[in-house]
Amino acid sequence: MKRILLIVLVLLMASTAVFANGDQEGTSGSKNGITVVFVPKLSGNAFFESANEGAQAYAQKMGFTVKYDGNPEASVANQVTIIDNAINSGADAICVSSVDSTGLDDIMGEAKSAGLKVVTWDSDVSGFARSLMVSQGTPDILGKMLVDMLADSLKERGKDPSTEAIKYVWHYSQPTVADQNSWQVAGEEYIRNNYPNWVNVNPSNYYSGQDAEKAITIGEAILTAHPDIDGIICNDSTALPGQAQAAQNLGINKDDVSITGFASPNSMKMYAKAGVLARWGLWDCQVQGALGCYLAYYLASGNEVKVGDKIDVPEIGTVEVLPNSVLDPNAYTADDSGVVLIPERTVFTVDNMDNYNF
Repeated sequence: MKRILLIVLVLLMASTAVFANGDQEGTSGSKNGITVVFVPKLSGNAFFESANEGAQAYAQKMGFTVKYDGNPEASVANQVTIIDNAINSGADAICVSSVDSTGLDDIMGEAKSAGLKVVTWDSDVSGFARSLMVSQGTPDILGKMLVDMLADSLKERGKDPSTEAIKYVWHYSQPTVADQNSWQVAGEEYIRNNYPNWVNVNPSNYYSGQDAEKAITIGEAILTAHPDIDGIICNDSTALPGQAQAAQNLGINKDDVSITGFASPNSMKMYAKAGVLARWGLWDCQVQGALGCYLAYYLASGNEVKVGDKIDVPEIGTVEVLPNSVLDPNAYTADDSGVVLIPERTVFTVDNMDNYNF
């Protein structure tokens, strides 16, 4: 009898040790048990769906869980609800593309207070409300890229952007989206310095609120109100296909008006093949989604980062934590709040667009 009791006691001690080790593994930042809630500006958009595909595939390889949680309507209220659900569900981290530069600050702060690790990607909040921002590039890089794509398209039409009074306008989501607005501001500065003859026919810009149908309506309104316009810059992945569809609806092609901007290659291939636009650009949003979610997982695993640190990201490479000032000279500065840039950006044309599938 004593022998049986001894065996039972040994088995109980062994099973207790196994469960203890398992619990320790889950809380020490191992690959087991960590969930990152991945929040787009809106669901159903090709850019954000592609970013999710990249995040899911990468998380599966690395062994953590990504929960994609979005709403087809881009609004602060919807994102607040999603983040609140992430807090209440016991998620370990969130990775958010914010629809407003300050509107999510309070709920992001609540998430931090609740113990979640808070990362942004694509579009930022205030620096004090998150730890890391995974950015597609600085405003100077992306503003210049947008203008250069328009200038190259104009040249193909026989225009001389260096000397002619080019009439142009910006069409994007809304002025409170931090990233898109910063690119527009930097692009305007680049135009002033390099193309002083250009004329912005609507300095207050056109906004379509990341609504696909409204983007077409606004796009048609631009082309109708300004029949002699030379170029339209759409620094938003909803505005660009909407503007292209508007041009197609009105029988306008790339020889009439130069349309360019940022959107996934798959969302624009049909318009490029139809001759509606000559070029557009983006970055690999699948890499951006993967990187954003990995860094959220990395922080939730117990790692601490500060400005100046370099992080080795499997299969993506080494990234550096830069100060928030690389995105905004007046941004919040602290050692535990910084920006990581994705490696590169790409200009798409009919010649290379089929090399990409996102």
